[in-house]
Amino acid sequence: MNPDLDLGVERIIRAPRATVWRAWTDPARLEQWWIPAPARCRVERLDVRPGGAFRTRMSDDGTEFVPHLDACFLAVDELERIVFTNAVDSTWRPANPAPVAMTATVTLTDHPDGTDYRVVVRHGDPDARAHHEKLGFADGWGSVTGQLAAVAESMVSR
Repeated sequence: MNPDLDLGVERIIRAPRATVWRAWTDPARLEQWWIPAPARCRVERLDVRPGGAFRTRMSDDGTEFVPHLDACFLAVDELERIVFTNAVDSTWRPANPAPVAMTATVTLTDHPDGTDYRVVVRHGDPDARAHHEKLGFADGWGSVTGQLAAVAESMVSR
């Protein structure tokens, strides 16, 4: 991780990697945690494979959904790593996404208490990183990571 260009989140999730992976790759489960509550998420496309589409919509009130993320997967190593970018949209067209272009790498590794979950979000320059941090990266990505943990951990307790 380059501290001048990257932001990150780390958390131990008390669930096996396969469970965390399912929470990431099953649209119905992703909708439960991908956007900070109380906003709601709708998954339009989730084709978790290199070149696959990753498109979501969000709603503050649960009725009107507006575009949220239009991205594509760059690398997918089952149960281990997901890499996506919004700098290229879901149809493989160059994009100029708001509020910032980024590439995110999600890694899952075994941990004695479950899964070591790490996300590194890469930016093209220090200004983009600073802008993303100022917009509330830590709160936003931190809260959805907490929501992911809650979904994955509840899947284990069933």
